[in-house]
Amino acid sequence: MSKRMIAGVATVVVLTAGILGWISTAPYLSNQGLGRTPGIIIGGMITPAPSDFTPHNDIPGPLMMKQAGFPPLVIYLSFVGITDGVITATRPDGGYWAQRVRDRGGDGWLRIGDETYEMTATEILGDERISMLEQWGAKAGRSVDEPVYAGAELLRDWEVFFWTPASAAE
Repeated sequence: MSKRMIAGVATVVVLTAGILGWISTAPYLSNQGLGRTPGIIIGGMITPAPSDFTPHNDIPGPLMMKQAGFPPLVIYLSFVGITDGVITATRPDGGYWAQRVRDRGGDGWLRIGDETYEMTATEILGDERISMLEQWGAKAGRSVDEPVYAGAELLRDWEVFFWTPASAAE
């Protein structure tokens, strides 16, 4: 093998290892303006789901969500905890994770703080959707009649997913 070929193989190996390492540790960074790159490791301690998720509203920052199946996908989501589960919302822009819930089911895990819960997402389409968006928006300091951030759709147009403990969904 020539030195040039060895250098080429070494470069490919190093680049591949770097990219895989970054992907596995960098959850979805859209909110930070760094694009839509998912991670694959959620971390946290697997914990039985609580009977009331409202205390989680005091935990700063977004949660991390990992969907079951392949490819693994971990992203950050803004949320609001209510007694029965967790409300998340997303722009109606055909995002991958929302479509994946629709196509493959909503099984996955939510990490809030250091605790990770096995959960199931259900898309909310009925009258309950606006009520859930009002709760989600209140935590974000927004009304359903305004955009969450500049350039976004009105909050009332966003898609809503309600996460319940996996054992409760069965």
